[in-house]
Amino acid sequence: MLATAPDFDVLIVGAGISGIGMAAHMEMLCPGRNYAIVERREKLGGTWDLFRYPGIRSDSDMHTLGFVFEPWKHEKSIADAPAILDYLDRIVDERGIRQHIHFQHKVVSADWRSDEARWHVIMEKADGSQTAMTANFLYLGSGYYDYDEAYDPAFEFADFDGQVVHPQFWPEDLDYSGKQVVVIGSGATAVTIVPSMADKAAKVTMLQRTPTWMFSRPAKDGLANFLRKILPEKLAYRITRWKNIKMQDFGFKMARNKPQKVKDGLHKRIRKSMGEDFDLAPFTPPYNPWDQRLCLVPDDDLFAAIKRGKADVVTGRIKRFVKGGIELDTGQVIAADIIVTATGLKLGLAGKIAVSNDGAPVDFSQRFYYKGCMFSNLPNLAAVFGYLNASWTLRADINSEFVCRVLNRMDEQGIDTVTPVLPADHGLEEDDLFDFSSGYIQRGKHIMPKSATTYPWRLNQEYVFDRKVLHDSPVEDGLLAFSKSSDNVRLPEEQLEAAE
Repeated sequence: MLATAPDFDVLIVGAGISGIGMAAHMEMLCPGRNYAIVERREKLGGTWDLFRYPGIRSDSDMHTLGFVFEPWKHEKSIADAPAILDYLDRIVDERGIRQHIHFQHKVVSADWRSDEARWHVIMEKADGSQTAMTANFLYLGSGYYDYDEAYDPAFEFADFDGQVVHPQFWPEDLDYSGKQVVVIGSGATAVTIVPSMADKAAKVTMLQRTPTWMFSRPAKDGLANFLRKILPEKLAYRITRWKNIKMQDFGFKMARNKPQKVKDGLHKRIRKSMGEDFDLAPFTPPYNPWDQRLCLVPDDDLFAAIKRGKADVVTGRIKRFVKGGIELDTGQVIAADIIVTATGLKLGLAGKIAVSNDGAPVDFSQRFYYKGCMFSNLPNLAAVFGYLNASWTLRADINSEFVCRVLNRMDEQGIDTVTPVLPADHGLEEDDLFDFSSGYIQRGKHIMPKSATTYPWRLNQEYVFDRKVLHDSPVEDGLLAFSKSSDNVRLPEEQLEAAE
């Protein structure tokens, strides 16, 4: 082993929900380990600081998007970005995490060197200079989408004489008062922006190629607010969190098993708000609920804007962009001073970091997930890719706890390397990693790691099962190989034989 220790035991990439969650778990479960968080931006918060469009909010309840260890205290469970950032700021300050964050450090590359049992990480600072750090373990909390580029559907705006804005790069000085606004898209971003802009704009039109299933619910959780009045805060939070987890799971399984019943229920909610004669065609997709993620409409805000005549929904295909608006293939022209292209995200795996193993580039698409947390035959690295059918933080919490269990086991054994070992002749049957028809998912599947039909070599979409397995099952499951750096000079095939 080398005489000098790495700069850090654990290097966490990203100071958003995933990275902060990992740091908090280390403070609680691995107090003897040192760590650093590197964040490419000048502020923490990740998504919740990057996106600045009107009305930005969670599309999951904060009793499940919040951490398992930190109660959500706000009255509204569907929270806006400032409230979420306040929550994260309080956590990093109260738990002594802020001092570990290195802002404006963008990770460019990370190379695992087996003879040293450490990652050599190259970062770019705000002034363009580069710096390096080493760490025994690398934890990627860098999210799931490309921060630099949004999805580009290759629209031609040459003839349009207004302003074009993408939600990911919202201008601070955009004045839309009294303007005709068209929001292209029907996902969570569009459903948030339309009612938020409707108060100031002359009118906001949501232009969709395909409808999306909408789910109306109150922004406040009545049970949560009641329980906080009569029970200790942490107990009230635990009960509400578990209730919402079970409701999410029940709703998803109901949609898969009895889709027509769920369709009828979703339409009933809309009719309750809009009246029995309301045309449901713009809210009736050609697919079943949860084939794509449901869009949350808190407090019926979208429907309220439609009833006031300040917003509408148009379904159609764009023929071309013209002076003063958008022409559809039907010949209809929708007037627009401002066009918002809420057309989706572009997936970006592992923060677009050039990851290598002893100098050889790592192609994640050729590796299998291990317990939705690590990757086959890649040492000392874990990542977070949250649930599609539930809140992101649920996976972030259980992955962080599991990695801390692994780190503690490494300490107990006095070893420095842990690898999920998958032999070349594994015979695993591949599964559709994401059984969702959402555009951003389908566009990015080619870069994603493999997922088997059998656990643990898969990214599950069932939190209750994952939580039990990651929390209760032994860390040493016969698949994780523990070794010291002196052993790592052996050839990879020799390591596999030793693990078997």
